[in-house]
Amino acid sequence: MRSDYIFSSESVGDGHPDKVADYISDCVLDACLKDDPKSRVACETLVKSDRVILAGEITTGAAPDYDEIVRQAIRDIGYVNESDEFHADKVTICNLLTRQSPDIAQGVDSVGAEGKGTEEQGAGDQGIMFGYACNETSELMPAPVMYSHRLTKKLADIRRSEEGEWLRPDGKSQVSVTYEDGRLKSIGTVVVSTQHTEDVTHSQICDFIREKVIEVVLPNHLLNGNTQYWINPTGRFVEGGPGADTGLTGRKLMVDTYGGWGRHGGGAFSGKDPSKVDRSGSYMMRWVAKNIVAAELADSVEIQVAYAIGHPDPVSLHVETFGTGKVPDRAIQKAVEKAFSFKPADIILQLDLLRPIYRKTTHYGHFGKADLPWEAVNKTDAILKHIK
Repeated sequence: MRSDYIFSSESVGDGHPDKVADYISDCVLDACLKDDPKSRVACETLVKSDRVILAGEITTGAAPDYDEIVRQAIRDIGYVNESDEFHADKVTICNLLTRQSPDIAQGVDSVGAEGKGTEEQGAGDQGIMFGYACNETSELMPAPVMYSHRLTKKLADIRRSEEGEWLRPDGKSQVSVTYEDGRLKSIGTVVVSTQHTEDVTHSQICDFIREKVIEVVLPNHLLNGNTQYWINPTGRFVEGGPGADTGLTGRKLMVDTYGGWGRHGGGAFSGKDPSKVDRSGSYMMRWVAKNIVAAELADSVEIQVAYAIGHPDPVSLHVETFGTGKVPDRAIQKAVEKAFSFKPADIILQLDLLRPIYRKTTHYGHFGKADLPWEAVNKTDAILKHIK
């Protein structure tokens, strides 16, 4: 990448239709894991108007009340206003969930099967996963996506306070960051769109968002007279959420990961238990990447891993530091191969993933939150020990 450029990333609020779908799916997953940690869950959700459709495959010893899970998830988000077409107590729910295919189960389970070739737990599917970290922010994440998440998170916090009576759950943000010589220089453009009630004017919205949101959460030294602000640029955003647009699980991949900065293998996260390496493998790669940067072995690093369905060992692992490594990339790769196990069963153990922690991941990105296990920088010594 050239040294002078502008890079933009976006975030969406918890009431965005796709995030509503993601959150419902993750709430279903958490409910299953709470009572049966060995649950196999692949829950997809579609939301539109006053309808919620659940589909996918679940095998669990738990007995979740799917209707109540859906309604509570919608309450958590805030679709409880009388004017909401999509309302927690009024939606119609269609449940199309079935059990996991036994053919998939035998590949994942730690048992032998004809043609499987191993009795270890295998990957739940083939696929490639990426992890990324850099030293631009305290979270070791790219600045554009973290700044965008801070805006949408602040909007949600205000909406749930006495100041936010006119705010509604749907919303989006976008931040364009200018780099010079490869380093943060300034914020060129800030875009914020928020759903609102009928009784607030556009000028009130603009003044409020700029003063109470943008100038509070974005670094003041990066804002200047050239920064452009686009706040509710359509002029009106009263109708929103699933009442105005369709939402589907797994459609906000860049919001969920690195804002388009780091590559993505293509697999979505929400609604999937950790036997699905789309999710657990991506979390693992973030954990490894973050510890490499925290160990000051590189300013930025991206890691790719690939699996074959039913097989426990990765078919490939690749480390790339984009010329920022303090030691050769190959030396870093050899060190992480000794410091970590990349088998799916071991990923689950190392990160303690068979817990109902997933609804905490849904909104404002799956990475950069200090209380999630893959954000711990607890393996730096183990990596450095093996650097030669």
